[in-house]
Amino acid sequence: MRDAPEGAQKWDYRKLAPLPGAAMDIRLREITRETVTPVIKLDAGDDGMQVAPNAVSIAQAYFQKEAWFRAIHAGDTLVGFVMLFDPTLVEQPSEPDFFLWRLMIDKSHQGQGYGAAAVEALVDHVRTRPGARRLLVSHMKTAERLGRFYGSLGFVYTGAEDSGELVMERPL
Repeated sequence: MRDAPEGAQKWDYRKLAPLPGAAMDIRLREITRETVTPVIKLDAGDDGMQVAPNAVSIAQAYFQKEAWFRAIHAGDTLVGFVMLFDPTLVEQPSEPDFFLWRLMIDKSHQGQGYGAAAVEALVDHVRTRPGARRLLVSHMKTAERLGRFYGSLGFVYTGAEDSGELVMERPL
């Protein structure tokens, strides 16, 4: 695991001790006919202001061939949703970089390390993809807390903006 940026709290979220009643065995599982409804029912608790509802993300993913999306499970417990732009899923990608499009943790599971552990699991996945050199993410300028969160995971600002959002990268 790379060192966190200067001044950021350093954690290796893959090695966090399990919280009472919660395992840190994070898995990114395929969403199936049987699991799509529970994934859609997850609620980030932000009224859709920070992250799109999972139903919208899944619908968008079906029309974007580069979309790779999974349910986030802690042990057997569904805790969230993640969606990645994976340029290797098409012959001629529109962009060369991998991009963390969506990360949402249900409001009942926030603050327990699941988001950070899910990002680390996603980084592990991206490292297996051909040509992966970095993982990008962006956040609204007003979402300083998200910037600190991603910064604590080794992401740094690129100086670029995407649709008015600040872009960060994590070298792989």
